Amino acid sequence: MKINSPQFNLMQKACIKASRVLIRDFGEVEKLQVSEKGPGDFVTASDKRVEKIIINELEKSGYSILSEETGLIEGKTKDKKWVIDPIDGTFNFLNGLPHFAISIAYEEKSEIISGIIFDPIKNEMFFAEKGNGAYLNNSRIRVSNKSDFKNSCLVTGGPKVNSKKREFIFEEYQKISVEVNSHVRKSGSAALDIAYVASGRYDGYWHREINYWDIAAGLILVKESGGFVESLNSNGFLEKKIDIIATNSKIHKELRNLL
Repeated sequence: MKINSPQFNLMQKACIKASRVLIRDFGEVEKLQVSEKGPGDFVTASDKRVEKIIINELEKSGYSILSEETGLIEGKTKDKKWVIDPIDGTFNFLNGLPHFAISIAYEEKSEIISGIIFDPIKNEMFFAEKGNGAYLNNSRIRVSNKSDFKNSCLVTGGPKVNSKKREFIFEEYQKISVEVNSHVRKSGSAALDIAYVASGRYDGYWHREINYWDIAAGLILVKESGGFVESLNSNGFLEKKIDIIATNSKIHKELRNLL
């Protein structure tokens, strides 16, 4: 491991502990107790179990915690915060698709300092820390080198069923798809999408109306792997629903101009 800060070590420990439950539950996915959380958005018993394990580990730090299922838990240290998504890609998980991840970020004074996106099924841990680079397991990762926009491989997600921008999002998808010879993917996990941009598997990613916890860890991953990430909202990453773009930086201008 190239990163050894106390925050990183705690995140890593929480991830590994929670992933054991996640792997076990994934094996019994049919038996999971499923409750509907809203149109097209499901939460599982596993989600709650995984979240509880992560929170129990991270609470030892005394920092605040922002988690998808629980919301904000105020800690003793107000300017330090963990941002958690226990299962990013819940619908994949529920359908037995092995493409989901645990995402944890560490934020200090409203800036993401380090983050982990862990895919327990493929045993791939993407992690980064400000000034210390980005890694996949023990190897340094970099964004792709592609500058030919026409042949770039892009990824996106959404829209939600109840989105007011639904038609606009579909039109945007179609417009971009034509520009890149239909090389647009949809994987169902925003955290892994952004981690794949950081590791050069995708050249660019955009997503409308995404939640902060879905992409928090990915922000530092893309920055530390030489990519470029920005919010299309006026308040940056402080919006409730974020419009995000992340690229290898070489195709950033072209993709940005289409959005």
